[in-house]
Amino acid sequence: MADCMDEEMPEEALPLRQDLTCPVCQSVFQDPVLLPCTHSFCRECLQKSLQVNKKCPVCREVCEEGRAIANRALSSACESFLQSNWRPNRMPLSEDTCNLHLKRLELYCEKDEEPVCVDCVTLHNTHTLWSLREGAPMCKKELGFKVQIFEKKVESYKKITHKLSNTMEYIKYQAGLAETQIKVEFERLRMMLVTEEALRLKALAAEEEQKIASIQELIDNTNKDIAAMNKLSDTLQKEMGNEDLTFLRNFQKLKREAQWTRAEPRIPDDCLLNMGKHVGALSFNIWKNMQAHVKYNPVVLDPNTASPWLSLNADLSSVKESSERLTAPDNPERFDPCVFVMGAEGYYSGKHRWDVIVGDNPRWIVGVCKESVPRKKKFTVSTTRGVWSIGLSKGVYTVSTPERTELQVQQRPEKIRIKLNLDKGEVSFWDAGTLKHLVSLTHKFDEKMYPIFGPGLHTTPTTLAPGKIAVHTS
Repeated sequence: MADCMDEEMPEEALPLRQDLTCPVCQSVFQDPVLLPCTHSFCRECLQKSLQVNKKCPVCREVCEEGRAIANRALSSACESFLQSNWRPNRMPLSEDTCNLHLKRLELYCEKDEEPVCVDCVTLHNTHTLWSLREGAPMCKKELGFKVQIFEKKVESYKKITHKLSNTMEYIKYQAGLAETQIKVEFERLRMMLVTEEALRLKALAAEEEQKIASIQELIDNTNKDIAAMNKLSDTLQKEMGNEDLTFLRNFQKLKREAQWTRAEPRIPDDCLLNMGKHVGALSFNIWKNMQAHVKYNPVVLDPNTASPWLSLNADLSSVKESSERLTAPDNPERFDPCVFVMGAEGYYSGKHRWDVIVGDNPRWIVGVCKESVPRKKKFTVSTTRGVWSIGLSKGVYTVSTPERTELQVQQRPEKIRIKLNLDKGEVSFWDAGTLKHLVSLTHKFDEKMYPIFGPGLHTTPTTLAPGKIAVHTS
């Protein structure tokens, strides 16, 4: 090949020409640089080589980027050689030829993941070498696993898309419930509240649009991911059907492209409508002009946290067992399988008080809990689990200490008063009917605290008693 390449060059110039030839491009050096291992290359050839493998193309010694220095002596020699009217004809290399040794690529290096020629064996003496026929199936098998992973991810993404679609429909259902309740309240107070009604419906519609737009964006992005993975999977399978050498030359590029780093879609936090904002304590928010016609609840329930086995009334002030499991999204805030519901508002500081009418219910739990209380698994109610409460079960009153302390009561309370003093670090429970203190629990509350209710599975509702309204003007 060298004879063919230099057939127009005088015989005495051939040795010099070989000394001035870049091992990579097989042409006279252009802007030569010298590596610490003493091998020289064209600057552009070295840069391209180091982008693929951080090693010297000749001796395979590790080469850190930036260590090459300009070889001025070699550069001057090349200029003198070219100015002597010896113009070698550059012979293009075929794709199946080694750039370094100009021999046919017949082997595959498992470690470097590239085809090599027989003369490259000494540079890969510690590596495992295979024939092209043996190497191609190995690489196809590896990419085949990638295809399987993408196929599984596509199925997973489709399931998430279905869940997101259901969530979007549930948001519309929630919006319908909220709209109905809002209209009922405003009909009762319509003569004085037409303007307020329009504003609240606008706020509801805006949040509905924003929440649905957010879910729709997730669906669109997920569908795009599905299309991208299908396209990538098809590309990989198409490339795997190419000739072995063509496939192996592209293997590193295909392997780099066969990475999927995007996070898996999921139903996001706070994706449902803020029902407490729209219909919770709605009448209280307009009490200045209509206090004689409104009811104020210091705590309203959050339906987005309610177990599917619980049914809430329209204004979110009472809860009872549902005769059948309700259809609701498995959003992160919802309790399931535990049968609880939380208040719509949490507290970081201050004093708070609310009454819960438990009546003659045979089983209930009331108290406060941390925002981080477990939602998706069963747990024993105790302070170690982030719940400070009292409850009734099988005729026994208990306090949610780690040892489940029994609480002695002289008279069965029908209304429980909970007082939460976050500044003092105390929650206390009272018989609201007799104003008798039952028990107090202390703790340094270090996160947002929420009212929590476990009404038990029976048809008698647990109700939040309305608070007193006082008007102060100045």
